[in-house]
Amino acid sequence: MSLRDDQLAILKVAGKDFDYYNIANLDGIDHLPYSLKVLVENLVRNIDGANITDEHVKTLLDWDPNAEPSHEIQFTPSRVIMQDFTGVPCIVDLATMRDAVKDLGGDPEVINPQVQSDMVIDHSVQIDKYGIVDAVQQNMDIEYQRNGERYQFLRWGQQAFKNFRVVPPGTGIIHQVNIEYLAKVVMSKTEANGNTLAYLDSCVGTDSHTTTENGLGVLGWGVGGIEAEAAMLGQPISMLVPRVVGFKLTGSIPEGVTATDVVLTITDMLRKHGVVGKFVEFYGEGIASVPLANRATIGNMGPEFGSTCGIFPIDNVTLDYLRLTGRSEEQVALVEAYAKANKLWGDASDPDYVEPQYSEYEELDLGAVVPSIAGPKRPQDRILLSEAKEMFEKTAPAYETEKTVKDPVAVSTDFRGDFNIENGDVAIASITSCTNTSNPSVMIAAGLIARNAHAKGLKPKPWVKTSLAPGSQVVADYLKAAGLQDDLDALGYQLVGFGCATCIGNSGPLLPEISEAINTNDLTVTAVLSGNRNFEGRISPDVKMNYLASPPLVIAYALAGTMDFDFETQPLGTDADGNDVYLKDIWPTNPEVAAVVDGTVSREMFLKDYASVFDGDHRWKGLDVPEGELFAWNDKSTYVRKQTFFDGMKATPDPVADIHGARVLALLGDSVTTDHISPAGAFKASSPAGKYLTERGVEPKNFNSYGSRRGNHEIMVRGTFGNIRLRNQLLASVGEEVTPGGFTYDFLAKKPTTIFEASRDYIDNKVPLVVLAGKEYGTGSSRDWAAKGTVMLGVKAVITESFERIHRSNLIGMGVLPLQFPAGESYESLGLNGTETYDIAGVEKLNEGVTPKTVHVTATHEDGSKTEFDAVVRIDTPGEADYYRNGGILQYVLRNLMK
Repeated sequence: MSLRDDQLAILKVAGKDFDYYNIANLDGIDHLPYSLKVLVENLVRNIDGANITDEHVKTLLDWDPNAEPSHEIQFTPSRVIMQDFTGVPCIVDLATMRDAVKDLGGDPEVINPQVQSDMVIDHSVQIDKYGIVDAVQQNMDIEYQRNGERYQFLRWGQQAFKNFRVVPPGTGIIHQVNIEYLAKVVMSKTEANGNTLAYLDSCVGTDSHTTTENGLGVLGWGVGGIEAEAAMLGQPISMLVPRVVGFKLTGSIPEGVTATDVVLTITDMLRKHGVVGKFVEFYGEGIASVPLANRATIGNMGPEFGSTCGIFPIDNVTLDYLRLTGRSEEQVALVEAYAKANKLWGDASDPDYVEPQYSEYEELDLGAVVPSIAGPKRPQDRILLSEAKEMFEKTAPAYETEKTVKDPVAVSTDFRGDFNIENGDVAIASITSCTNTSNPSVMIAAGLIARNAHAKGLKPKPWVKTSLAPGSQVVADYLKAAGLQDDLDALGYQLVGFGCATCIGNSGPLLPEISEAINTNDLTVTAVLSGNRNFEGRISPDVKMNYLASPPLVIAYALAGTMDFDFETQPLGTDADGNDVYLKDIWPTNPEVAAVVDGTVSREMFLKDYASVFDGDHRWKGLDVPEGELFAWNDKSTYVRKQTFFDGMKATPDPVADIHGARVLALLGDSVTTDHISPAGAFKASSPAGKYLTERGVEPKNFNSYGSRRGNHEIMVRGTFGNIRLRNQLLASVGEEVTPGGFTYDFLAKKPTTIFEASRDYIDNKVPLVVLAGKEYGTGSSRDWAAKGTVMLGVKAVITESFERIHRSNLIGMGVLPLQFPAGESYESLGLNGTETYDIAGVEKLNEGVTPKTVHVTATHEDGSKTEFDAVVRIDTPGEADYYRNGGILQYVLRNLMK
C-alpha cells in the first residue's frame, strides 16, 4: 500500500460524495506554505512507484525553509493553457503524431491531450485602425486576412482532438479568460470505478503571465512548448522544491492609488529582494481586504519580479469572485469544502489557521503605496509619479544622438490635422494587456477620468495613438452599462480589439507622417501602456522609451501629450470658462470608482459573454476547415508544416548508441541563453530563413516574425543559433574572424559558413555533431525551439560546465544527451578548442535499464593526440531515461499510447 491508497477519502458536499486525496493528516503539513501543500496533494495523487514515490512526498513534508533547493520532484499539472503564438507548434506536433501512429499501423485517434488543454487566440490582433467607430471590426477583418492559414489549422484541431478547446479570436486575452471562465480552482472527473474524484486545479501555460491564475489560488506558471506538450500528454514536469518567500500585506490602498501602483511597488520590492526561481506567497490578515482582481494583477506580474509564481490562498474573496464570474453554486461549495478539508483555507482570522513558515519574508503596508509608473525599458524600474518629469529629463539624453533634432518638428496629417511633435512626446497611449484589463477598478477609473475630462472639454493631443483593447467582452459590457464607453470614444479610446495588442508589440503602425518625422529627425518619442512589458524595441520600432502605467494614468498622459510633464504643477488644459484643469480635478475618488463597479459589474454579464465562448463569430465559423482525424497538410504553406521528428519511427525504439566521430558545431562561452539558441523576432532576407521564404515567392515585407511562423520547422531550424549576438568561438579556433550571428566552420567543406548550411553538410555525410559550452547553458525563457532546433541541426550531445534546469530537461525531451565536464573542468582547462573529433562511450548502458553516472569522452586532436575525460550524464530521473531511450518525450508518449 502506498500513500496514494492510504490517503484516498470521501468528501461530502451538498449531499454528493467525492473521492479525494486527504493531505490534512500528514505529518508536517500544518506549517507548509499553501503553494507547497498544493504540490503535496499533486504528488500523493500521482504516485506511480517510479517517477513519484512515497519518499518524494515525505521529502516535501520534511521541507526545510532555510535549505537551498536540491530535491527534485515531478509536478503533474491538471490543465494546460496556450496562446496562439506558442500553441500552434504544440498542435502541429500532435497532428504529426497522428500521422506517425497511422504509419505504424495504429489508430490515429489515440493521440489526444490527456488533460484538459485550451488555446485562447489573443496574440494576433494588431492595432491597424484606431480612433474610429468600427475600429474593432476593421482590425479583426485584417487579422483574419493575415492569419487565415493558422486559424484554419487551429479550427481543424478544435474539432479533431478530444480535451482540446479553442477560444476564437476577438474573445479576450488568455489570462483573463482563464480566471473568468476556464479555471476551476478545484476540478472533478469521473473515475473508471464510476466515482467522482475531486482534485486541485493546477495549470501551466505557454505564456509567462499564466501566473495571473495564482490570484485564484491556482498554482501554475509559464513553460516552454516541450514541457507544455508533455503536460498535455499526461507527463510530469521535473522541478526542484523551491524556497518560498512569504509576502505579508497589511493596511488598505489610500485615496488616489490604484492596483497598478501596488503591483509596480511589489515588483520593485521583489526585484531588489531577489526571487528568481522561488515561489512568492502572499499571506496575513491584510489579504482579506485585497479584491480578487487585485490579486490577479499582482500574480500576473510574477515574471516581472522574477519568481516562479506569486500566489494567494483560497478564502472567502476567492469564493465571492467565483460567484461573480458565473461559476455554479455547486462549484463554489466544492471549492470551499475541499479547501477546508485539506488545510488549504487561507483565512487568517479562522481559529484553526496556522501561519505557514517561509524561507524569506517581505512586508508591505498598502497605505504607504503612492502613484507610480515604470520605465523607460524595464517593468521593475519604478518611478514615483511626482518625480516622473524629473526622471524623464534625466534619462532622455541617453536616447539622443548627434542626429536628434531638439526643436519641434511640424507634421501635417489628414487624420489628425497639423501639429508639432518633439522629444518626449507620447506617440502611443494604450489601455491594453492582461495585467490591468481584468481589473474592473482600474478600468472604471479610466472611464471616469475620461468622463470628467470630456465634461471639461479636454482631448488627447493629436499626435497620440489612443487605443482600448480589453481582455474580455465583459469589460466592454460594463463600460457600456456605466455609460463610460461614450466618454472614452469622445477621447479617441474606441474599442480596437480583444487581445494583448500593444503589450505584445502589436501596436500597429503610427501615422506615416508621424513615423517619418520621428525617424528623419531621430526624435525620442514615448509610449505609455497599461501592460507588463516595456522592453526596448518591443512596443513600436518608432518609439525609444516605454512606460507602464495604470489605465487612468494612460489617459492622463494622452491628455498631457508628453512624458516631460508634472501633473502637480502643470494644467492638462482649460475648461469652457478658461480655467486651468489639473489631473486632481478629473481624478475619480476611490468611493466613486467602487460605486460604479458595484453598480454595473454583474454575474449576468459573465454568464452571457461566456455562454458561447468557444463558438466564435461569422469569420471563425466561415473558415474553410479540413475535416477528418488527420490534417490535410499543404506543402506550399509557409506557416504550418508537418514535423519531421517522427519520420521513419518504429513501434519499438532502436537501442541507443555510443557516439563516434562527432564534430563540434558551436564552441560557446558562459550564460548562453535560450534567446541565443532559439529563433525570435524579425529576420533578414540574407539569412537562411529569409532565403527559404524568398525562394518560395514570399516578399520580405511579408516575412512576419519567427514567432508567427513557429508552426513551420523549416523556418525555425534555419534560425536556430542564429541570434545576432551569438559568438561562436570555433571560428577563432581555426583562425577565422568571429562574426557575430549564426556562423561556424564546416570541417568537411573546410570553410566558414552558416550553422544551418554546415549542419546540412554533416547530416548528408552522416557525421554526428556536439556543442561545447561553459556555465549556465540554456538560461532564460524555456523556449521549446532551443531544443527542437538543436536536434534538427543533427546535434547528438551538448557538453557544458552547467545547465539551466528547464533547457537540460528539454534537450532530453528531444533526444539530445546533456553532459557536463568533470567538476572544476572546462573545455579550456582540458585544452579543447572544437577542432577535435569526439567519441562518447558508455551511452549504451542505458539499453540495460541503467543510467550511467558518467560516460567516457575521447577528443582526438588534429595531430592524432587524444584528450580523455569522464563526462557527467545529466539524465536525472527514471522518466528522463525513458524519454532518451525513445529518442524523445513525444516518441515515448506516442509508443505508450499505442500500447
